[in-house]
Amino acid sequence: MRVRKIVNELDPYIPGRSQDEIAEEFGLKKEDIIKLGSNENPWGGPSKKAISSIENELSSINRYPESDLSDLKKEIASYSGVNISEVIVGGDGADEIIDILAKTFIEEGDEFIVPLPSYMYYEFLFKPYGAIPIYGRWNLEDNTLDLDSIISKINEKTKMIFLCSPNNPTGALVSREDIIKILEFTEEKEIVLVIDEAYFEYSGVNNLDLIKNNSNVFIMRTMSKVFGLAGMRVGYGLANSEMIEYMHRIKPVFSLTKLSYFAALNTLKDKEYIENSIKKGIESREFLFKELSKINSLNVLKSYSNYILIGIKEIGITAKDLSQKLMENGVIVRDCTSFKGLDEYWIRVSIGTIEEDKNF
Repeated sequence: MRVRKIVNELDPYIPGRSQDEIAEEFGLKKEDIIKLGSNENPWGGPSKKAISSIENELSSINRYPESDLSDLKKEIASYSGVNISEVIVGGDGADEIIDILAKTFIEEGDEFIVPLPSYMYYEFLFKPYGAIPIYGRWNLEDNTLDLDSIISKINEKTKMIFLCSPNNPTGALVSREDIIKILEFTEEKEIVLVIDEAYFEYSGVNNLDLIKNNSNVFIMRTMSKVFGLAGMRVGYGLANSEMIEYMHRIKPVFSLTKLSYFAALNTLKDKEYIENSIKKGIESREFLFKELSKINSLNVLKSYSNYILIGIKEIGITAKDLSQKLMENGVIVRDCTSFKGLDEYWIRVSIGTIEEDKNF
């Protein structure tokens, strides 16, 4: 079979393991497995308003979903403090938004910069369009962005820069000072600066004001975390109206399902659910960090997200072996060996309920 060269060369993306997989592999009960590997919302399911809206719409799924998504965009604009013309909504979580960015801006041979380690799906989605990844770096010693490693890689081929803040998997924020310095090198060169804020609610820090005065800033977010809608696959982006208009030209019309649309719309209206998710998430993260930091042989990185990156080299076991042992005991964590920029001695642990944290 003669597939495209880039498809043949592409490394497959390795997602976290599911409860069903682990239950079958180790003979465990699915309900007894603690899932701390995929950065999800563990607080007893989605908003009741979302569930109710899904139930109400089940009988209408024989009809196509909404196409202009105006009511959902209004709610997102209100939640984010932007105009409705500055919002784009995608299905398949934020992943479709990344794909639309590539379709809108990337020509074959263009370069994009991403510091390592970071979210690997940027590369997975961009390379099939002929884009070439250029790597900056995170300083794991103090968990900060190596600014020079980004600025030094900018050239005439650079089309886009990805900054994940909080960064996945390190949990660190990109400092405002670093973002401003990068902007000084990008706007005149028409380089799009993508700030991935998938986890911003857990940090209390965002960069929304930058889209007002910078035509090249794109902010990406998801409803899979705080909003508890990972299974509904809803993501959105925020940028100046001109950039959003170009992206809408290429975006599939019906990429958001009818049920996802109503689930997202009604979760946004459930302020109590959102506030409770954020509060509990921060409490769980701080509990995990405090307790894990008591173990001297672990390198526990300070996180502003809903997960913690842990270096385990000093305990003399690889991430693959440790995650295997944990799975045998009904606990799923993320073996980070597949993350470029990390070696085989790092695991990432998502927040759980306090009881799940204690069991871990």
